[in-house]
Amino acid sequence: MIIMIAAVAENSALGKDNNLLWHLPSDFKRFKEITSGHHIIMGRKTFESFPKPLPNRTHIVISRQKDYLPEGCIVVENLEKAIAICPKNEDSFIIGGGQIYLESIPLADELDITRVHHSFEADVYFPEIDSEIWELTSEIFNPKDDKHLYEYTFQKYTRKK
Repeated sequence: MIIMIAAVAENSALGKDNNLLWHLPSDFKRFKEITSGHHIIMGRKTFESFPKPLPNRTHIVISRQKDYLPEGCIVVENLEKAIAICPKNEDSFIIGGGQIYLESIPLADELDITRVHHSFEADVYFPEIDSEIWELTSEIFNPKDDKHLYEYTFQKYTRKK
């Protein structure tokens, strides 16, 4: 199954200047639990926003740069090749950035969204989640606390049949 996973603000903001706009430790922990042991697909800029490759995951980086070869990663030139590399009988995760999300939303089976209940100034946005195509199947609300400056909700969408 192809699953898009993202933390998205109320105004669909994802990031600015290749950085996240918020810090939600519970979301980072959940992301690690869900994606560990799986293939993760991302654009070059998303990969470069990490201090180092994420442990226990197979990184597939999409880049048009022919000489781009980060250590420990599989590099392909488009989304179709990235998906083709992933095992068909396992979940694979698309983790960003904005252009990769836009290209992959027609191909995804599920959306795993952390909805951050705030609006932010951004330069990268998540595509519209069309209610004619996607059904919200679960929600878990999380209040703000001493470690989380914003309320947020874990949302799961599945593609309507």
